[in-house]
Amino acid sequence: MTKVDVLIVGAGFAGIKAACELKAAGRTVKVLEARDRVGGRSMPGEIAGNTIDLGGQWVGPDQKLLMAEAAQQGVEVYAQYTTGQSVLEMKGTRKSYRGDVPKLPFLSLLELSRLEKRWNREMDTLPEQAPWTAALAQQWDSQTLESWIGSNLWTEGAKDFARIVARAVVCAEPSQLSYLYFLEYLRSGHGMEKLIGVEGGAQQDKFRGGAWSIVKSMADTLGDDIILEAPVRSLTQSEKSVSVETDKGRFEGDYVIMAIPPALAGRISYNAPMPASRDALTQRMPMGSVIKLHVAYETPFWRKQGLSGAATSDKRAFNVVFDQTPEDENCGILVGFIDANHAVEATKRGANARRAEAIEDLMAYFGPEAGQPIDFVEQNWTQEEWSRGCYVGHMAPGVMTTYGEALRTPCGRVHWAGTETATEWLGYLDGALQSGIRAAQEVQQRLSENISV
Repeated sequence: MTKVDVLIVGAGFAGIKAACELKAAGRTVKVLEARDRVGGRSMPGEIAGNTIDLGGQWVGPDQKLLMAEAAQQGVEVYAQYTTGQSVLEMKGTRKSYRGDVPKLPFLSLLELSRLEKRWNREMDTLPEQAPWTAALAQQWDSQTLESWIGSNLWTEGAKDFARIVARAVVCAEPSQLSYLYFLEYLRSGHGMEKLIGVEGGAQQDKFRGGAWSIVKSMADTLGDDIILEAPVRSLTQSEKSVSVETDKGRFEGDYVIMAIPPALAGRISYNAPMPASRDALTQRMPMGSVIKLHVAYETPFWRKQGLSGAATSDKRAFNVVFDQTPEDENCGILVGFIDANHAVEATKRGANARRAEAIEDLMAYFGPEAGQPIDFVEQNWTQEEWSRGCYVGHMAPGVMTTYGEALRTPCGRVHWAGTETATEWLGYLDGALQSGIRAAQEVQQRLSENISV
């Protein structure tokens, strides 16, 4: 058995980036990946002969690490289609609107404006590295986002909009989220406008060839240093090294970077128990629930109706939709999500029922032509063994202030990466890259200084 400087568990954007950084510094690495592919929550697919992203796909101008990595790998970006009106269905009424602000009653719009200003003001009080130390952290972490909405918002339009935001960006119900965690998510994503926006926001651009092509290109430089279909079952630390048992055998290194979600890291057996705070954290950070759907048509018929293909609903299961039509318009494609509790319930009903419900929802948004798809592809992330959900692990009340410090604190020779540990663009591919860079720097420093446990 060959010993390397660093073992990396997980071949998503975080793990692959950490490996590339360490190799560039002259270190030896082995990346151990449970799946039969690299990419983690980034995943390639195909519909109607076109390449699609079954996982993360968008990028915004503020996601500088991801933009830089794409450029380095020779992957180009192109704009998300936004021409025309967007569709909003609330309280059973369908409306269309232009721009980022939906047609809501005047008082709801007024309250939404005040809400965004308040969220911006409150998120700006959170220290970037330690939001749990904010002056009002204990107060905010003692309530759910839903209870906060009930106590602080008065118009039904503003309440429903706040709930839609939570489901869309975290894939969890407001009743499942700590208000402090939600504020931290907003802070790391530069505010609500950036998180949910298209032009200037996190959904502004897409990647030619798909986002997965970026991490695939990165991984190609690592060659045999990546071991696929090698889920880590147990980890053993000593004073001088760490070893892991996988389905492909045993591997040893000076240090380990765990570049997987806390929910998965908690399923590994450790010879010495993790510190109580870390062990408790892994039990308290469930993944979001989401099913990503692509629906293809002969043509992007909605464009002829003056619609952008964007649709949102407060009640329907298929509640966030975008235009995913190829640049050459060889067909029309809509992409969207069934998220939060809708995803949990839809999973119980089976694939055929999900398809029928999704088509019904699209017909409500775009008319009868939406009932004639030529292809349909779903990726149910709740059923992915090596993700346990998407987009990101989240926190209920009390978790961040009690256990948040354990997110990035090394445990002996074990260091932590993954988008859950990011301080900017938490939950995004950009955040995953940031976490990989940070973890690689931590380990590189310890290797350079030959620090013992």
